Amino acid sequence: MRVAAVGAAAWAVALIVLLLVGLPRPDRWWVWVCLTGIAIGLFGVWYIPRLQRSRAELLASHTAQHGAVPGPQPGQEPRQEHGQEPAPGDAAKDAGHRTG
Repeated sequence: MRVAAVGAAAWAVALIVLLLVGLPRPDRWWVWVCLTGIAIGLFGVWYIPRLQRSRAELLASHTAQHGAVPGPQPGQEPRQEHGQEPAPGDAAKDAGHRTG
């Protein structure tokens, strides 16, 4: 959330500077860029805490139901889902030799 707030503040500063300096008519679109940046930053400030809260509730619910945190356990390799591309280097590691 801090990144979104800092971004919105930076766009607000840019907008103030542009308004104080004044822009020629062809360059006034920069004002809209700043306003859009502020709007997106404010949306992030509003949305990110809700997203984090939702994820924390989902994790707590999963932990309460299954007694464990989802994902690989310490020392265990992550499972690869069916149809998922292997990460670079996994095929060579699994095959036991270099591919090229």
